[in-house]
Amino acid sequence: METVTLSSKYQLVLPRGARERLRLRPGMRITVLDKGGVIFLVPERALRAYRGIARGVNPKGLREKKDRH
Repeated sequence: METVTLSSKYQLVLPRGARERLRLRPGMRITVLDKGGVIFLVPERALRAYRGIARGVNPKGLREKKDRH
């Protein structure tokens, strides 16, 4: 686990290992989510990056929200 320090200007520097694993680049936009006191940083990806993500999924057996219990 890597830790970072919040600067006096409220800035964080992401560790090199995390930047490389997530393929982050300067200028990329990151969404900040706060869920129950935990901060999530989610890199925004181009819509093209998600192409084919659901390939092979069989829609049979999926229920509509109104049918869930």
